[in-house]
Amino acid sequence: MKKITYSPSYTIVITYECFNYCTYCNFRINPQLGDWLKLTKAKKTLEEISNKSISEILILSGEIHPRSPERKLWLQNIYYLCEIALSMNFLPHINVGLLTYTEMKILQKVSISMGLMIEQSTPILLDNAHYNAPSKIPNLRLQHLEFAGKLQIPFTTGVLLNIGEKEKNSLDTLRKINLVEQQWNNIQEVILQPHSPEVEKKLHKSIFNQYQLVKFINKAKNILPASIKLQLPPNLIQDPNYLLRCVQAGIQDLGGISPKDEINPNYSHFSKEKLSKILKTKKLTLTTRLPIYSNYKNRLSENLQKLVNFWQRNKKST
Repeated sequence: MKKITYSPSYTIVITYECFNYCTYCNFRINPQLGDWLKLTKAKKTLEEISNKSISEILILSGEIHPRSPERKLWLQNIYYLCEIALSMNFLPHINVGLLTYTEMKILQKVSISMGLMIEQSTPILLDNAHYNAPSKIPNLRLQHLEFAGKLQIPFTTGVLLNIGEKEKNSLDTLRKINLVEQQWNNIQEVILQPHSPEVEKKLHKSIFNQYQLVKFINKAKNILPASIKLQLPPNLIQDPNYLLRCVQAGIQDLGGISPKDEINPNYSHFSKEKLSKILKTKKLTLTTRLPIYSNYKNRLSENLQKLVNFWQRNKKST
């Protein structure tokens, strides 16, 4: 039976504060006193989930302004949280927005993999959806991918669909991702994520329809190399038959499945049991994976490789 993978994960948010104001965002809040996560609270949370077969700790954050006086403390908190997670045998995956080359090199020491959505590489969104989002300038996002490539960081990126772009823009974004992959060979996964607004009427947009998405997955498969896994968040596809059509079109991975989707909090995940049952109707098997694929493991430090080896020996199927 063909295997469809997912990562048993848990998300810890450093802060929901963000200096971007994207029109579609369901995540950010304005800066407020006491918003940042306390590391003691994070450690307690990790202790509570330590025996639940969770391998990946997704460390998520809103973006702190690059010239903010709090940026150094923010980076330290991410680093220390990774250290705590590693000490408890978890595998940290970092997705905290744009980082400098130096910041990525620092965090590389304590993380298994990293991620950043390109979203869209077309500048037309700077006139609407990204009008007040300085870190969404396409060249900055692509530069982040280049930094990850130069540092040989196992990486996840992706496109966000239905935020004001045309299909040709999305396909062009995939081609640019492919160019980075051809040079550095470090991109593990590309997420194809349809934007699912919390209040659809507010944006005067319809959710990406089934025909569009299935067609787009087929085109993505022809642009990106087979070494990159195509990923789709299953909670954004609530119709089981629609989800199956996406998988049959080329989706190979369902991403990190955690108790709550912090980016799309109103879109709950199916249980792993239900997902498995849906996939079995088409003779597909749901199976776990780690936040790093085996062929990227040798890019990690010796200590991080040992921890990955531990999880590979103890990895369980759904």
